[in-house]
Amino acid sequence: MEKISPHITYIEATHSQTAIKYRKENIPNDQQLAAMRLIAEKVFEPVRAHFKTPIAITSFFRSKQVNALVGGSINSQHTKGEAMDINAAVLGGVTNAEIFSYIKNHLLFDQLIWEFGDDQNPNWVHVSYKNTGNKRQILKSKRNGHNIKYELWIG
Repeated sequence: MEKISPHITYIEATHSQTAIKYRKENIPNDQQLAAMRLIAEKVFEPVRAHFKTPIAITSFFRSKQVNALVGGSINSQHTKGEAMDINAAVLGGVTNAEIFSYIKNHLLFDQLIWEFGDDQNPNWVHVSYKNTGNKRQILKSKRNGHNIKYELWIG
């Protein structure tokens, strides 16, 4: 079984219920696969090593077709293999807030988003990493009806 990193298989990184449901391919090219390996090495594996517990990735690579079907941004870094959504609640052992805080305080990243939830814990953590030019942008997302708003992190 091909691995993206020591704790992420290729199948996990490309799995999409939406792709299965709508029979869409969700296969990264070589450039996207290289980006996936890089974020796994620079972000996911350090988080996993720090907390010493399995951590679920609920969304990693998305083809442009799959991304459109899930309502993702047209510029989503998921389509480049540069972003992942982490949800610690799936497996337990650590909270999403702890993961968010660790990444924010200890790792290089391009974008880190506290995704919905409340002031104590996000529903999941979105993090992206690029080969160059990581801007360390920290955001918090909120729903306003059907609209999603992103605010700069203050805290």
